[in-house]
Amino acid sequence: MTRTKVCLVFFTLFFTQYAFGQNPNFQYDSSYVETTHELFVSRLFFSKKYTQITSKSLGGREKYTLVPNTGLKMGLGFNYQRLTVNVSFPVRFLYPDKEDDWPGNLDLQSHIYAPKVTIDFFGQFYNGYKIMAEDRKYSDEDYLRKDVRQISLGLNFNYLFFGDKLSMAAAHNQSSIQKKSAYSPFIGFEAYGGNMRGDSLLLPSNPITDAINFDKASYFMVGPNAGMAGTLVFWKGFFVTGAASVNLSGGYTKWRNVEEFKKWGVSPTYYLRGFLGYNGARFSINTSYVYKNLNLIKGGPYDQAVNTGNYRINLVYKIFPGKKFKNGFNKVNPIRIAIKD
Repeated sequence: MTRTKVCLVFFTLFFTQYAFGQNPNFQYDSSYVETTHELFVSRLFFSKKYTQITSKSLGGREKYTLVPNTGLKMGLGFNYQRLTVNVSFPVRFLYPDKEDDWPGNLDLQSHIYAPKVTIDFFGQFYNGYKIMAEDRKYSDEDYLRKDVRQISLGLNFNYLFFGDKLSMAAAHNQSSIQKKSAYSPFIGFEAYGGNMRGDSLLLPSNPITDAINFDKASYFMVGPNAGMAGTLVFWKGFFVTGAASVNLSGGYTKWRNVEEFKKWGVSPTYYLRGFLGYNGARFSINTSYVYKNLNLIKGGPYDQAVNTGNYRINLVYKIFPGKKFKNGFNKVNPIRIAIKD
């Protein structure tokens, strides 16, 4: 699947949350959650996204982590009338370890938190990886691989049993305000697939890595998950929100080192989300961290994981738009047009 097709898929799926939001069966309990869709929520944020490849030696005594050529980004965004837009860009001083003249990366993550439903989409295309010197036993220099390419696609869907009382959106993008503490167990499913490759063997050659080295690998995993989410509200406007789930995925992983080797099986994985900050009527300051662990199917000497993360800091200011702005935005808001609200 090309990057253009993936972008179109993400754009199409983007509207899913608003279909849930318009269904009268999926409304928040107003005694727990205050919706603020008619406020213009502006934000300045700093974020870092990544997808790492880890490979363990036989017996797990050594672990090598290939990290992408990414760093902190600065961005601007807003929420208004159920539309959320965020645009980020690299700032040189936030990339102290960035390798110059390496290929660019594309990391698409959409985290949709509608009443009773959470949906996460991942579409990541990374070019260029390295192993940091402190993680190398046989060398004191960074191991640089400009040629290594990684593609990872994923979907995570959850249904919250008490989602009418718990707003994950309040913690994620401040489009609502959680007024009282609440929690909810949830169930769902997830599916992930991808591949990684290089022009030669991906890991540095030494006695430990020779048995687990490869120049190409691919995988697909799918299965059910279950977990718990909750928000603790204290003082007035301060909150801590967390969600954790475990998954048992079935699928396969395939490696190539001269010859191809494929293994089917099941593997446990987990997904963590955490949010902390203040969310008031006029402004919000908060931080968040999303981490997906994807342990691949073990086969022969191969024991690998593809781990995805996204952490950010948000500085938010909320504005009450005038009638003229509201009516004008109504005419161009793609969400309003799509759902005829």
